[in-house]
Amino acid sequence: MSEPKVREDGLIDLDTADVDRWIGKPLGGGQLKESVHVNDVRRWAQGMQNPNPLHFDEEYAAESRFGRIVAPQSFAVCTDTSHGAGPAIQGVIPGQHMIFGGDEWWFFGPRIEVDDYIRQDRMLFDYKIAETRFSGPTMFSRGDTTYVNQRGEFVCKQRSTSVRYLAENARKLGMFKDNVPRSWEDQELEDLEKKKLEYYQSFLDLRHEKRLFVKVGDRLPTRPIGPHSIATFTTEWRAYLMTVWGGSREFGESSTLRAGWLPEMSRDEEGAKIDPSNADGLYKGPSRGHVQTRYAQLIGMPREYGYGASMGAWIIDYLTNWAGEWGFVRHSDMQYRAPALSGDATFLDGEVLALDHGDPSGGPIATIEVVMKNQDDVVMASGMAQVELPNP
Repeated sequence: MSEPKVREDGLIDLDTADVDRWIGKPLGGGQLKESVHVNDVRRWAQGMQNPNPLHFDEEYAAESRFGRIVAPQSFAVCTDTSHGAGPAIQGVIPGQHMIFGGDEWWFFGPRIEVDDYIRQDRMLFDYKIAETRFSGPTMFSRGDTTYVNQRGEFVCKQRSTSVRYLAENARKLGMFKDNVPRSWEDQELEDLEKKKLEYYQSFLDLRHEKRLFVKVGDRLPTRPIGPHSIATFTTEWRAYLMTVWGGSREFGESSTLRAGWLPEMSRDEEGAKIDPSNADGLYKGPSRGHVQTRYAQLIGMPREYGYGASMGAWIIDYLTNWAGEWGFVRHSDMQYRAPALSGDATFLDGEVLALDHGDPSGGPIATIEVVMKNQDDVVMASGMAQVELPNP
């Protein structure tokens, strides 16, 4: 690696020399050791704060079209060992950190069920460098993860965007220096809980029926989440199967674990042979900033913050809860613009922009715009999705 190049504005340029050699190369990485257990699905619904009984209540699920508990479509990312972002974190950039910039998903048809074993094929797709207010010179790197079940069926493909930047630059720019935690009054919290229950009731009312009579201009019910806290972020993290000690193993070539992380954000693989928490990711590793303020601030965040992969799951769950068990998300392309910070709440809204009845072999395809904001109307994520609805 060459010496860091300091620009006239005092920021350090990104050295991407080691990234180029990984583009278009089939990648290794972690794979889960075990097949999906029913409690993995239940834990995922709990961690994503998604109380749809189809994914945890065996009696409710027995009455469904499936006759049993099935995983939500969002569960695919839970079967990966890097939130689907591993192929977009290739090549060493010393002093780097990363946040999620977006996810594009293609779902091909097979659902993930209990006892399925899912593996991943990975490849770095491309990257570009741009200037951002957050960190100056910033890499937007895209990588593809294809999810394949034990029968060789392609379940889905995820094109994840990793935002790679130098933590030192982010600290210098201090984009979040004036951001302070939100204080919530008792009445505000009570009102928020009422809104959550109203949202949950919207899919409980549909139960096992088909979502019919959809028209352009229909608005999806608002989904509130939060306020976010260290407790909720930790619950999310532990819902990911990769976080279970001994639950995965590494195969083949991948530089994700040695991408240039700061020493404070790196795993101690040797120490983990005695104490697995040394390479746990959350206790020690790149994700510790999500639940510890000192490490969040080390990488340019104001305090604890949420996971991009969870934001993506919130959106997919939002769409599938609305579509019901007879609907299916075919495609989703979302860009993440701001983090879910501790103390904040999140609100998802959607609108049907178009309906396509052109495919006689399936139901109508609804194009839905989704916008995710916090309580101050800061846009956290936005994008479009195509959802297949049932025929009568």
